[in-house]
Formats: sequence, C-alpha cells, structure tokens
Amino acid sequence: MAEIRANSVLPALREGIQLHTADGLTLVGELALPASAEPAATIVTVHPLPTHGGMMDSHLFRKAAWRLPALADVAVLRFNTRGTSSPGGASEGSFEGGDGEGFDLAAAVSLALDRRLPTPWLVGWSFGTDVILKHSEVQPISGAVLVSPPLRFCAPADLQAWSRTGLPVVALIPEFDDYLQPAAATERFAEISNATLLVGAGAKHLWVGEPSVRFVLNEIVRAVNPRFFDKHPTGLPTQWEGPMERWTDL
Repeated sequence: MAEIRANSVLPALREGIQLHTADGLTLVGELALPASAEPAATIVTVHPLPTHGGMMDSHLFRKAAWRLPALADVAVLRFNTRGTSSPGGASEGSFEGGDGEGFDLAAAVSLALDRRLPTPWLVGWSFGTDVILKHSEVQPISGAVLVSPPLRFCAPADLQAWSRTGLPVVALIPEFDDYLQPAAATERFAEISNATLLVGAGAKHLWVGEPSVRFVLNEIVRAVNPRFFDKHPTGLPTQWEGPMERWTDL
C-alpha cells in the first residue's frame, strides 16, 4: 500500500475534450472516468478566477480528477472557461465576469448528458461558485457543491433563483476564508432554503495542505455519491494498492 500524496495520480480513463458553446466558442477540458466501473456520479467543475490564476488545473480540481474516479467511482469533467489557459490547453474567448461563462457551464453539462453520464452535480471553487449561482437556468443537474464561495459576482436574486429550483446546495466555507467567513456565510446563504453550510476547520480560501484537500474531496463525494460512505464510513482512503503515478511538476 502506498500513501496518496499531493502528486498521486490514480488510474482512470482520461480524455481531452472540446466543448462548443451556444455563442460559438470552443473550450478545452478533460473527462476522467472510472477505469473499471460505471460512474456512480458525475461532477462538472468550474475553476477559480482566471484573471488571478484560476484554471481547470487548479490544485483541488486536478486532485479530484486524479483521485475520485478510482476511489469513489465519480466521473470528473473539468474545463477552462472562456479566455482561460492552463497546461491542459487554452479556451477561446475572453473573461466575462461570470455572465458569458454561463454558456461555458451549459456546454459542459450538455457534454456530460450526451455521454450518458449520471446527471451531473456542479462543483465550483471561488469564482466558479459565482458562475454556478448566476446560472440556475443550466439544467438538468442534481445539485451544487460550492467551495469557498465569495459571493462576489452574484446578487441576492441569483441565490433566490437557486432556492426556487429546490436542488440541494452544499457550501464548503473555510474557517479563515479571505472573503466570506462562516458567520457572514450563514447570513448570506439564508437566501437559499435548501443550502447546507459546512465549515473547514483551520482552512483558508485555497485549501492548501492534505487535511484541507481531503476535507473538500470527502464532502464532494458525500454530496454526490453518499452510498460510498456505507462501505467507507471513515471516508476516502489515504492509501492505494495498485498502479499509481506521481505527477512531476509538484
């Protein structure tokens, strides 16, 4: 058994993808599927603010793609929003503050449905949570997990629209977040009657360090594939027996 570390890459069927938006842009991304089982759940990820370094390869989402297909049978679709570049490639267009990015999100959901994957959950981090909250019209989906939501680009009306969908919303709030700490988050998320707030003890906005990463990944799985915890009540394994690569840029 080998310990799962920050640069551990577990087996999966990984495929570079292109998304085509309704307003004519081509976006780049990756779909990671379980290598030896049908997906039990699907997540579509939306990355942090691209004008401040956010991209599909931001560490939480890269680790989700590296681990969750093998550990929890979760399909992970990640992509660069318009105007964003990363080691995974460059998407066409330019940053639009969460407005045009709604077309990007819709294209990603459409691809997941075209591939006949389980109806996806949306998982946003920072700016990505604002994109999700601004676009409750993107359907069908199963719910949303919001990681470090700053509530910077969305308005109370957007939260109210999400509440009207009746879909579950799980917000992961870092105890020491740089933008929206637990007390303020409780007040702001009162607009969404179906929201559950969970606090990451000791964490900050970027969730640096394995304890923070494991908290986020466990809570994503708890939301999207709760049956996993029937067999694994202590959460995602921290060791792996089998093939495992080590990513070399960490």
